Amino acid sequence: MDFVNGLRLKDIVEIRDILAGGSNGKEIKIRGAIHTIRDMSEFSFVVLRKYEGLVQCVYEEGKIPDFNIRMLREEATVEAKGIVTAEERAPGGFEIRLTGIRILSEPAKDTTMPIPISKWKLKTSLETKLTLRPVSLRNVRERAIFKIQEGIVRGFRDFMFSQNFTEVRTPKIVAGNAEGGANVFKLEYFGKKAFLAQSPQFYKQTLVGVYDRVFEAAPVFRAEKHNTTRHLNEYTSLDFEMGYIDGFEDIMDMEAAMLKYTLQFLSEEYAKEIRILGIELPDVLHFPAVRFDEAKRLVSEKYNRKIRNPYDLEPEEEILIGKYFKEEYNSDFVFVTHYPSKKRPFYAMDDPADPKFTLSFDLLFKGMEITTGGQRIHSYEEQVAKMEARGMDTEDFKNFLMIHKHGMPPHGGLGIGLERFTMRLLDEQNVRETTLFPRDVSRLEP
Repeated sequence: MDFVNGLRLKDIVEIRDILAGGSNGKEIKIRGAIHTIRDMSEFSFVVLRKYEGLVQCVYEEGKIPDFNIRMLREEATVEAKGIVTAEERAPGGFEIRLTGIRILSEPAKDTTMPIPISKWKLKTSLETKLTLRPVSLRNVRERAIFKIQEGIVRGFRDFMFSQNFTEVRTPKIVAGNAEGGANVFKLEYFGKKAFLAQSPQFYKQTLVGVYDRVFEAAPVFRAEKHNTTRHLNEYTSLDFEMGYIDGFEDIMDMEAAMLKYTLQFLSEEYAKEIRILGIELPDVLHFPAVRFDEAKRLVSEKYNRKIRNPYDLEPEEEILIGKYFKEEYNSDFVFVTHYPSKKRPFYAMDDPADPKFTLSFDLLFKGMEITTGGQRIHSYEEQVAKMEARGMDTEDFKNFLMIHKHGMPPHGGLGIGLERFTMRLLDEQNVRETTLFPRDVSRLEP
């Protein structure tokens, strides 16, 4: 009878073990994939790729019995044995002088890498990178993008927990759509009509009545036929909803504090990836806030641009608003508040001072909307009245209205597009660059 008792100690080391010290001059074992081989005649560099980064190994002809460098191929996985030696020019400041190597697995015979992933930067088209995604992601810079994205989610989650939020997981197959409109993916669900969730909105509002403060990091789906550099049909939304607020300003304050925490977290925990990508994190000392109508007026006057749509911001206007607040206040972020009620969902609370506008906001980052949020209607009578004024059948929303009928605190929340936020943070030009496996109007694979 055998028993499984948990992790077993192995004599395999990781990069962090070597960097911790005490390994110099000692023989160790390490495992990884062969990222590249550089044959220098009398010796060769065998660079291994691990989850932590690259490891430079040195193979000297004749040092390993019954072995030569031609037995190795790029992307084979190996167990290498060798002496750790200080070397400032190598990744991590050390290299491994090989004394043995064991091949664990190899690529299929007669295959070559379709793109040179060992190059510092992949000089190929985005379309090629996406088509070859399982391979292109092995490139050092491509990997760094998604480590930064990991750090954003970690920072978001850590901060939410520190502020007494409860993490929740809401259904992605739903009976109705939260945002209105026709941009939903329809499903056949055991003979019933169903949709892929556009947003966790109804559920996170429901759970405010349970936990007061909730958050989620999960996919949402939009059946929009946009083929632009900023739209996806499936993306990750960082959502939170909080109760007992005094106004929608509390939500903006919470997001500003979260972003300050997250960017500081990135600078401390992901310095290597920041260095690889050559990026500079934005200053988050302050976040200007401006009313929607005032923002449109300011950019219209300064940049001589006619206001064409009084109810929403066009992408060009977002760019100009970002430019204005960068020039005037040296801020990459700006909250645009009080969006017109006509362009906001039925659950958005109208401004008591002027019901044509809502107590809502977008956060623009470097001229692009990355967040939409605001205060929600918590009164049953007010919610029903607004739905009826829009010609909606309240019977279709009886489960959602149950929370209002049985009492809800003043509350509100927001959603942040993770891929779009990462795109602006890294100054990429297309959101697909910061999406592991994009889903858009033309791409369903890989």
